Amino acid sequence: MSIHAIVLAAGQGTRMRSRLPKVLHELAGRPLLQHVLDGARDAGVDALHVVIGYGGTRVRDAIADERLQWVEQPEQLGTGHAVMQALPAVPDDATVLVLYGDVPLVRPATMRLLLAAATDGPALLSVFLSNPSGYGRILRAPDGGLLGIVEHKDATPEQLDIRETNSGLLACPAGILRSCLGRCSNDNAQGEYYLTDVIGLAVADGLPVSAVVASDSTEVTGINDRVQLAAMERAYQRRQAEDLMRAGVTVADPERIDVRGALSCGTDVFIDVNCVFEGRVRLAEGVRIGPNCLVRESDLGPNTVVEANSVLEQAVIGSGVQVGPFARLRPGTDLADNSKVGNFVEIKKARLGEGSKANHLSYIGDASVGAGVNIGAGTITCNYDGVNKHQTVIEDGAFIGSDTQLIAPVTVGRGAVIGAGTTVTRDVSPDSLATSRARQSEVAGWRSRRRG
Repeated sequence: MSIHAIVLAAGQGTRMRSRLPKVLHELAGRPLLQHVLDGARDAGVDALHVVIGYGGTRVRDAIADERLQWVEQPEQLGTGHAVMQALPAVPDDATVLVLYGDVPLVRPATMRLLLAAATDGPALLSVFLSNPSGYGRILRAPDGGLLGIVEHKDATPEQLDIRETNSGLLACPAGILRSCLGRCSNDNAQGEYYLTDVIGLAVADGLPVSAVVASDSTEVTGINDRVQLAAMERAYQRRQAEDLMRAGVTVADPERIDVRGALSCGTDVFIDVNCVFEGRVRLAEGVRIGPNCLVRESDLGPNTVVEANSVLEQAVIGSGVQVGPFARLRPGTDLADNSKVGNFVEIKKARLGEGSKANHLSYIGDASVGAGVNIGAGTITCNYDGVNKHQTVIEDGAFIGSDTQLIAPVTVGRGAVIGAGTTVTRDVSPDSLATSRARQSEVAGWRSRRRG
């Protein structure tokens, strides 16, 4: 038996006060809708149908995925009507899981529980709220059995006191869902076809109806404005921080970390405050990340230390490496074991060999640096001639003095020494000394004569 998810994503989201369709607003660096789709796939869904309406073309362009079945809902006539638009493509022997594009934090495990409860009839996901205003209320018989759902606007004063509310998420055998939706009416305060009416119709048919109660209200919280979006961002990040801490990571302040992708960590990793991780990032055992760092699409080896205010992007870093503070590693940076990149050093598309150092105030771009190289302060690889990029090669054991300009393409041989203040325009032989400074001269008594 296959599982088909129908994701409702047709609403405009006027309270967001944005031209962007609501489901494309981002949480943790990804559109709300993408969170829902990823969660459904993790739950084992076989086919995904996304119902779109307002800004549908933009939604399809933003979520470019050939595996999705897109369904148009030209008129927004309620959740039941939206599901009916997708049902023709769902076989009767499938189980349908109804999700919402603006409810991004439903755990895959919760989806699986809901699906397991919907073997012979509908199952809904409910949640107890201290303030259930605006939510449909769960109606139960004296024995606890489900009777149906009443929407807030249609509820009596007594029903409004009920704290168990409907999340909107529902699982149901496709044939039963099709039958019930075909009998739904829009005779209600909204003039819409409610998906929730399926529960009452199934009860009337004598079918088993069940509810799975969510333990965490953030799982079923919809996002309608930017205040709620910010609140859900923090809820998501708190969840990521707790997962990391349970896995053996020390997070200095769980309220001040942002994971916008997939962060994997070894044991005894330390992450200080205000760090942002984007894309796929791996921190091996013993890595320490200082405060205010951005790490994007990078792999850090064991016991590497990244000091405060450093930016790493598409970098591969070995073990025992020291980075920062205030370092910038751009795409293509490859730092071998025990190398060091210090404060205000920028590296791009370059490899530093084992034990090599660029301690401060340097730019190393389009370069291959061997092992045991010392790069002095103010060194620049002049790699761009205005038309093309050129390569600088610094071989093992070379010593580059401060304020050196290496005019690429150029090679500094093994063990060579470049004197401070040198502009290197030709290859330097191994074990040699290269300088290009003008000879220092003095004029005796210069200052006193000027004053006189």
